[in-house]
Amino acid sequence: MKFINKSFVSFHAAALALCILTIGSVQAEESSKIGFVSTERIFREAAPAKAATAKIEQEFSRRDKELQDMAARMKSVSEKLDKDASVLSESDRLKRQRDLSDIDKEFQRKQREFREDLNQRRNEELAIVLERTNKVIKQIAEAEKFDIVFQEAVYASKRIDITDKVLAALGK
Repeated sequence: MKFINKSFVSFHAAALALCILTIGSVQAEESSKIGFVSTERIFREAAPAKAATAKIEQEFSRRDKELQDMAARMKSVSEKLDKDASVLSESDRLKRQRDLSDIDKEFQRKQREFREDLNQRRNEELAIVLERTNKVIKQIAEAEKFDIVFQEAVYASKRIDITDKVLAALGK
């Protein structure tokens, strides 16, 4: 029994010594190089992100104009109904209210579809920008020998922020 306890202690002592040696060698190595990229800034300031935004705005401008025209028409019909309500017969007033309600339902439907389509296209375009951004980040990280680059952080020091380098590379 004493032999087993001595072997057990010897094994743990050897393992502890190995851990201490490993820690010492890790500390002796060059310190890690960490970087941070603000995805929010990339989406707001990068040339490809701005181009994607302009493309989406142009793509959806006609539908947006149609919705604005429809809203103006609905407002006009509503104001006319309010103005004429006192002189209209009950049946005419109800008919105009139903018409206004139908216009409103159509407007709500078109507006919802517009938002859904717009969000889908925005997500598609931003995914392309993000993919390109990730390639640029990887190139910079490899060229400058970064150990890790974060894109999301609660806090990142300006010292490790490489967003400006990524923006410059994306602008080329």
